[in-house]
Amino acid sequence: MRFPISAAAFLQRTAGRHATSSWSTLRHLGGLGLFALAVLDSSPFPTFGGTDILTAILAASHREPWYYYAIIATAGSVLGAYITFHMGHRAGAAYLREKFGERRVTRLLAIFERWGTGVLALSTAVPIPSPTAAFFAVSGVLNYSPRKFLVVVTLCRMARYSMIAAIASSYGRHFLRVLRHPRQYYGSLLLMTAAVIVLVLATILVRKQLEDAREVFRSRVEEPGSAAAPD
Repeated sequence: MRFPISAAAFLQRTAGRHATSSWSTLRHLGGLGLFALAVLDSSPFPTFGGTDILTAILAASHREPWYYYAIIATAGSVLGAYITFHMGHRAGAAYLREKFGERRVTRLLAIFERWGTGVLALSTAVPIPSPTAAFFAVSGVLNYSPRKFLVVVTLCRMARYSMIAAIASSYGRHFLRVLRHPRQYYGSLLLMTAAVIVLVLATILVRKQLEDAREVFRSRVEEPGSAAAPD
């Protein structure tokens, strides 16, 4: 005797069909679909790594050069990030606390005030679970430099999507299997993530040391009597 399908099973199957249909549509749209998904992914409505996966799928298809998809993903992500940044700047901390909760927003503000560019670059460059869109909004609330924001986000997103697209173009289905079933490759992903984190942190540290050295040199030049006396 057959029993009627349960409501939960029906909803699960329906959701699965919609998800499959959405992915098929995005793949068919190619660069346009990737651009739209990247914009959405940098907004308060995350796609849970959808931009990374779609970039890899399209790069592995070899319909266009891998760097084409890296550029498209970066452009959409930067646009979405700037929209979120601008919304945070206009809305202010009070609105964010009301929308996302006092404790969470206060913690994010404290983290960004302490680490600034470092946490922005790390959350943008490394494909790990982090409230990246929230940091975009918080940087706008704290009046972070828009030019600096765009430079950091563009460079980090370009590095991230270029790496994903290049690897997917070279290894194809093997790399897609890693993205779709990350738990089976936990060790390799952890090692790769650690390497990217170290690279980002090293870049930030070197830049900070250069800025400190520049400030020391400038202060010495501007000290009275530091200039050579005329003959």
